[in-house]
Amino acid sequence: MASTPGILTDWPWKHLGSYKYAILVPPVARSIYQFATKGEEKDLTNFFIFPVMIWRMIHNQIWISLSRYRTSKGNNRIVDKNIEFEQVDRERNWDDQIIFNGLLMYLFNWIMKNASHMCMWRLDGAILVVLMHAGPVEFLYYWFHRALHHHYLYSRYHSHHHSSIVTEPITSVIHPFGEHLVYSLLFAIPMLSAVYTGTISIITMVGYITYIDFMNNMGHCNFELIPKWVFMVFPPLKYLMYTPSFHSLHHTCFRTNYSLFMPFYDYIYGTTDESSDTLYNTSLQKQEAFPNVVHLTHLTTPQSVYQLRLGFASLASRPLTSKWYLWMMWPITLWSMILTWVYGRTFIVERNTFKKLNLHTWAVPRYNIHYSLQWQRVAINNLIEEAILEADEKGVKVLSLGLLNQAKELNKNGEIYTEKNPKLKVKIVDGSSLAAAVVLNSIPKGTTQVLLRGKLSKVAYTVAVSLCHKNIQVVTLKADEYNMLKEAIAPEYRDNLIHSKIVPKRYG
Repeated sequence: MASTPGILTDWPWKHLGSYKYAILVPPVARSIYQFATKGEEKDLTNFFIFPVMIWRMIHNQIWISLSRYRTSKGNNRIVDKNIEFEQVDRERNWDDQIIFNGLLMYLFNWIMKNASHMCMWRLDGAILVVLMHAGPVEFLYYWFHRALHHHYLYSRYHSHHHSSIVTEPITSVIHPFGEHLVYSLLFAIPMLSAVYTGTISIITMVGYITYIDFMNNMGHCNFELIPKWVFMVFPPLKYLMYTPSFHSLHHTCFRTNYSLFMPFYDYIYGTTDESSDTLYNTSLQKQEAFPNVVHLTHLTTPQSVYQLRLGFASLASRPLTSKWYLWMMWPITLWSMILTWVYGRTFIVERNTFKKLNLHTWAVPRYNIHYSLQWQRVAINNLIEEAILEADEKGVKVLSLGLLNQAKELNKNGEIYTEKNPKLKVKIVDGSSLAAAVVLNSIPKGTTQVLLRGKLSKVAYTVAVSLCHKNIQVVTLKADEYNMLKEAIAPEYRDNLIHSKIVPKRYG
């Protein structure tokens, strides 16, 4: 929300929440009905509007997933900061502009004769759209964007967009409704020009919309992906196509790099940031950020893929529950299962930074069902071992194993990896080891003796051995537990383990 919201800030269907898609039912149903009943007078233009909306959502989601994966790795990252939860919540309604543009297309198709029954392709119409975008659209957008940075408009509208310093692809469309009205009018100029001249075509329409989405997503993806050779082959391209680092400076410096997609007007009017080229070069050279700690997790049920932050944020932010719409998404679920089965190595799920501690979460591309199959254990162990060796090579200090990755019947709680690779520098821990560390750190300093009561769990076993190695006496009451612990303790520390048959009295 802008600092002092103006009129037309909220979308008209905000109160509908998740039911906002209901407003698309009438025009979509009408287009399907007419396509099925009109015979030779079928209007392909009207029928294609809804598939174009679906394509736009898929296109945007591809960019979202790609950007989150690349920024997790850290290579070529531009702004090296985490995204706050508040930003994720603010940007979750990125599909509003797709709904709005879809409604506009249905409206124009209905009221304008030349906007219906388009041919599939016309070269002259495509050329006209390109020229109209490079001229009027880019020019008008530049000056409108500069006007939005005036205090009056910025505080009421554009500050909402600039709340995101660390941008994601969907940040590109996070604007108040009033701004989207103007943007829609600007982007309609090339389309309406082709409509009025009778040169518009379906491919030109879809291509122009895809171009806008592509450039918007690319400019806000927060990692540099345009290689230098592109500009070396065709130097003028520098003025015709911006880069992610070029637009990122607009979000960090605010008063520079106002252009839409073509930096041409920034160079003309002297608003190009002087550090644009430097940031571009340094972003391309930035290597992958190596973590201090890695947590090696795994997928659980087939539907758990929707809990990954790389996918749908609206699903990943909620506890995993079986919903009716998840069952309708079975083609995507099946495709994800096949992809994870084919993919032969672990992948980065997310990255978090806690002060100076860099933490990665890696996932083994296997589901719970794979861990229960005897013939899959060798393959899973190989995947885990490869991840451990990769972490060791990257200088990771600690690697913690997820629940099934530390199963005793699978790898003896991770011991087989240290036995097989005795020179490992990375510390391999499991959940029990972490719990034992918490217990050890909670024991008051100066303690000289600890009584071990109850069942000897894995956590208690680890705590007892560690205490003995710290020259703190451990008293156990059961002979079998005493013998088991004695074998695990180094000979020089075994005197710290005491077997007592006397049960101490409780006081209080």
